[in-house]
Amino acid sequence: MTVESVKSEDRHQADGRPPEPPVAAGGVPFLGHGLKLARDPLAFLTGLRDHGDVVRLRLGPKTLYAVTAPALTGALALNPDFIVAGPLWESLGDLLGKEGVATANGPLHRRQRRTIQPAFRLDAIPAYGPIMTEEAHALVERWGRADVLDVTTESFRAAVRVAARCLMRGSYMDDRAERICAALATLFSGMYQRMVVPLGPLYRLPLRSNLEFNRALADFHLLVDEIVADRRASGQKPDDLLTALLEATDENGDPIGEQEIHDQVIAILTAGSETVGSTIMSLLLALAEYPELGDKIRDEVETVTEGGPVAFEHVRKLTYTGNVVVETLRLYPAVWILTRRAVADTELGGYRIPAGADVIYSPYAIQRDHRSFARHEDFDPDRWLPGQSKEVPKYAMSPFSVGNRKCPGDHFSMAELTLLTGAVASALRFEQAPGSDPRPRIGITLRPRRLLLHTRPR
Repeated sequence: MTVESVKSEDRHQADGRPPEPPVAAGGVPFLGHGLKLARDPLAFLTGLRDHGDVVRLRLGPKTLYAVTAPALTGALALNPDFIVAGPLWESLGDLLGKEGVATANGPLHRRQRRTIQPAFRLDAIPAYGPIMTEEAHALVERWGRADVLDVTTESFRAAVRVAARCLMRGSYMDDRAERICAALATLFSGMYQRMVVPLGPLYRLPLRSNLEFNRALADFHLLVDEIVADRRASGQKPDDLLTALLEATDENGDPIGEQEIHDQVIAILTAGSETVGSTIMSLLLALAEYPELGDKIRDEVETVTEGGPVAFEHVRKLTYTGNVVVETLRLYPAVWILTRRAVADTELGGYRIPAGADVIYSPYAIQRDHRSFARHEDFDPDRWLPGQSKEVPKYAMSPFSVGNRKCPGDHFSMAELTLLTGAVASALRFEQAPGSDPRPRIGITLRPRRLLLHTRPR
């Protein structure tokens, strides 16, 4: 059944009410679909398309609604009857807070987006160019000296340093960027466990893993408070995100509260670092698995720069390199699962969704759907050439989401990823080292499990 037929077909019953979606096959007594979701979530979510465009899942006593059709994921994201909530966001509460742009809803979220959006405008991004260029060339120099590259550590380090130095400028950020990297590495490893295994009070027991997690969380929050205090004490007001937050006002014209400033900084640093860091890992995996990508990127960089060093001002002309980034985002989306919650009895795809119901969808599954992409499992940057990309159905490729939940830093991230990819791929070759495990790691984000690479100069 096509998406179009789902949208137009009248499913209403004799009493005028829309029916409930069908229950996906494969559930078992008591556990429902939970065992399959835990064992191999990517395969399970990808296979749901064969059961319908909207299906019900049983996770123990809980009913969950899964959306598998691109058009309906767009409708879900744009429908005000659904808000950001559910198991994913609840697990992130301790880290992201309740007043940051990632977790807020309604008027608070709209005001917060208006506050931070100027820092991510297209005309604002070139000001970050020198920092991005400096960090990209520092990567090439450091990675070129490495015998074996620990990609997880290095990718998060790169993402944190760019985000921190661009969005919260000041010399004090250089040292603190390293402390942020260390804290986030511990937090990211423990956060997914708290999402899928909600043991509540058990996470407060004085076990080593809990103590390390809590120390990292406390240090991260302390770091953010230090950054805000140092900026205020400096009296400086550079045109960056932190200045925008410190000068923001609420609906009454009063300065926004300290907690909101704190949570906003947390949300921007965490979300940007985790998703961009995971994408850098996947990009390096692609460069190692498909060496011809690096050859073509090198040729493009040499042509665009006329043999000189690549810099931010070249990004717009690095079209093939950008297409490699987009194809990586398609096949290896860092945000592989999203949840929403219905705030009213509503309808989706002709089916009834009750108030309070949690709805999930998987960008990973949507972006690998054979109905939307020819050769859907192949890594093919050329599918994003202007003449071919028009054939991709709407919402079948939305790595930065859509509507008022669209990532405000999408252009920032694309510029950063394109520049980093152009710099490292034109200078270095990559191949997997012994002990590397490129299989997907299922966590808050999707990334290679343990990627170790040899680097060789071109």
